[in-house]
Amino acid sequence: MNKATKHIFLYFLFSFIFITSCSDREKATPDADWSGYQGGNDRNQYSDLDQINTSNVTRLKEVWRYDSGDSDTTGKTQIQCNPLIIDGIIYGTNPALKLFALDGVTGKELWKFHPLISDESGQGANRGLTVYGAGDQMCIIYTSGAFIYAVNAKTGKLVETFGDGGKVDLHKGLDRNVDSLFIVSNSPGVIYKDLFIVGSRVSESIGHVPGHIRAYDARTGVQKWIFHTIPHPGEEGYDTWPKDAYIKSGGANAWSGMSLDEKRGMVFVPTGSASFDFYGGDREGQNLFSNCVIALDANTGKKIWHYQTVHHDVWDRDNPAPPNLVTVTHNGKKIDAVAQITKSSYVFLFNRETGEPLFEVNEVPVPQSTLEGEKTWPTQPVPSKPRPFARHEITEKDLPIRSQEARQFAIDKLAQIQKGNQFQPPSEEGTLLFPGFDGGGEWGGAAADPDGIMYINSSEMPWIMTMNKVIKGQQEDMATIGKNVYNAACISCHGANLEGSNLYGNVPSLVNLKDRIDKPQLIKTLKNGKGVMPSFGTLSENALNALSAYLLQTEEKDNNKDVAATWPYPYTFGGYKRFVAPDGLAAINPPWGQLSAIDLNLGEIKWQVTLGNVDSIKIAGVAQTGTENYGGPIVTAGNLIFIAATTDSKIRAFDKSTGKELWSAKLPAPGFSTPATFSKNGKQFIVTAAGGGKIGQRSSGYYVAYAL
Repeated sequence: MNKATKHIFLYFLFSFIFITSCSDREKATPDADWSGYQGGNDRNQYSDLDQINTSNVTRLKEVWRYDSGDSDTTGKTQIQCNPLIIDGIIYGTNPALKLFALDGVTGKELWKFHPLISDESGQGANRGLTVYGAGDQMCIIYTSGAFIYAVNAKTGKLVETFGDGGKVDLHKGLDRNVDSLFIVSNSPGVIYKDLFIVGSRVSESIGHVPGHIRAYDARTGVQKWIFHTIPHPGEEGYDTWPKDAYIKSGGANAWSGMSLDEKRGMVFVPTGSASFDFYGGDREGQNLFSNCVIALDANTGKKIWHYQTVHHDVWDRDNPAPPNLVTVTHNGKKIDAVAQITKSSYVFLFNRETGEPLFEVNEVPVPQSTLEGEKTWPTQPVPSKPRPFARHEITEKDLPIRSQEARQFAIDKLAQIQKGNQFQPPSEEGTLLFPGFDGGGEWGGAAADPDGIMYINSSEMPWIMTMNKVIKGQQEDMATIGKNVYNAACISCHGANLEGSNLYGNVPSLVNLKDRIDKPQLIKTLKNGKGVMPSFGTLSENALNALSAYLLQTEEKDNNKDVAATWPYPYTFGGYKRFVAPDGLAAINPPWGQLSAIDLNLGEIKWQVTLGNVDSIKIAGVAQTGTENYGGPIVTAGNLIFIAATTDSKIRAFDKSTGKELWSAKLPAPGFSTPATFSKNGKQFIVTAAGGGKIGQRSSGYYVAYAL
C-alpha cells in the first residue's frame, strides 16, 4: 500500500469510527419518566429505554453527583430511597428524610422540604415516594416518622388541605388506641383513583400495634377504609388467633410496600410476622393474615384472595418486598400472575385473579418447638418450582477454606446449635437461620422484564438466633433488674455489650451513656422513641427506672422489682447475630452474595452470578467473593441489569441474557438502594443513592447520575 492510499484508508477508517461513535452517542430517545416506586405500580423495576445498551454501556460516565446533606460521619445514617423522576425532575429523600427536588439533567437542587417532626418521634428509613395529581396540583405523598405528608411537587410546600395542615398521623384510625406506641411507614403506598393506600412498620417486640392496611382520600387525608390484618370478631381469620388477639397482638403489617393492578382495581399486599417475632406462645394458631400475600379490592378494602407463605411465624420471615405483577406463559397460555419473593429465597407464583399457585406448593412437615408454651405449626408451604435462589443448608463443602481458624470456628459452632432445616424453630441452644434475617430476598425487590424473567439479588449470610429464659424472682439491685429489662427489650438492636449495631444502619452505642444524657432525658426518650427506636412507653415506671439504672450505671436499690413483671414472655431474644468467624467474615465459603435470573414461565433458574467482592481477602479458587447486599436491580430494554447494593461501593451493569458483568463504577459509599433510569432531552440517565451506613459501612448523602 503506497503512502497516499494509506492516508486515504486511514481517513475513511477514522471517519467511520467517529461517525459511528457520534451516531451512537447522539441517538435520541423519547423523554421517559420513572414515575412510580420501583418503576411503577407493577413493581417490576423495568424500563423500556434502550439508549444505554450492551454495546455501549462501557462508555457510561458520571455526569453529576448531589450531596443531599445530613449524613453521619460515624456511619449511622443511610439512604434507601428509590427516587421518582417526572418530566426530568428527580424527587428523593436524604438521610434525615428531608424531601427534595432536583433538575435531573444537571443535579441542581430546586427545593428541599423539612418534615415537621420532633427529635423524639424519629424518622426511621424511607424507601420511596408516591405521586398524586398533575400540573401545578401534583403533590408528593410520603412518610417521615409517624406522619404522612403531602408536599406540592412544584413548590416544595405543604398541601395544607391534606389532613391536619398537610400531614396525617398514622397512630389514628387503627380501631385501637396506640397513641404512645411506635408506628412509621418506611415504604411507599399506591395511588388508586383518589385513594392513597399504605401499610406500616410497627414494633416487633413489645408495644404491640396492629399492621392494618388503610386507604386515605389523597386530597383530604380522610381515612376511607381499613383492612384488619389481625381480624376482629366475626371476620375471616379471627379463629386463627386467640380470642383477644385483635386488642392485644401486633404486627402482621405491610412494611415492604404493595403493588397495584389499576385495570382490575386490585391491590396486592405482602405482610410480615406477628409480634413478638420469635415467640408465639401468646398467639397460638395459624395467625392470618400475617405472612400473607393479600389481594384486596382497591375501592373498598375487601379481601379477594390470600395465600399464607409462613404459618405461625417465629423466624421473622416477613414477605420482604412488593410482589411483582408479571405475565407468564404457563402450560401454553398467557397468564397474568403475581410473583412474591421471600427471605427464604422462595418465589411463590399465583394466578393474579384467583390466587391459585401456578406451580404446586407442598405443605412440608417441619420440626416442632421445644420452648415452654410455644406451639409451632406442624407444616410449612414450600413451592415445587422454582428452586430456592440462595442456599438453605450448610454442608461440608460450605465450610470455610480461607483459613484453618475460620474453618475450625465454623465446625465448633455448628456442633453447638440446632440446624438442618429451613424451619428449625428458635431454641435456647441457638438455631441456625440460613438465609439469615435479611434474606435471601429483601426489600430491594426483584426486577422482571416483559418476557417473564425475574432478576433477584440475594445475600448468603447465615445468622444464629438464641432464646434466653427469663429468670423470675425478687432482686434488690436496680441495675441488675435493669439489665434483665435490657435483655428483654433492647439487646436485639443495641447488642449484648451495649455496643450498638448496623442492623438498621443507625443503632448507636450505649457505652458510657451517662456521659451524654441524664435520667430525665433518658426516660423521656425511652417513653417516646427516637430515630428507628420504637417507644417503650408500655414498660412500667419500675421497669423504666431499672433500665435507666443499668444504662446510666447508678447504684439504686429496691427489693420490689422483678423483670418477670415487666416482660410478658417466658423468653427474650438473644439479638441479631450473624454467623461470622473471628476474621469478621461469614463462617461459610463464598459466594456471599448472588444475582440470579429466574424464568417464571418454566420455574427454572437461568443463571446465577456472584455479586460484589471483598477486596481485602483472597481465597484460593475464588475469583469473586460476593457480599451482603441491600437494594434491588432494575432491568431495561437495552438488555441490561443495573444494581448497586454491595458493600464494595460499586454500581454495576450486567448482560441480562448471560449475567456477564459489563461495567462498574465506584460510588462515594455503598448504594443500599434501588437505582432508577429516565430520559430527558434525548438522553438516558441512570441515577442511584449512595447512602451507605449499614453493616459497618461509611455513610454519605450523595445521589449519583450516569449517562453516555
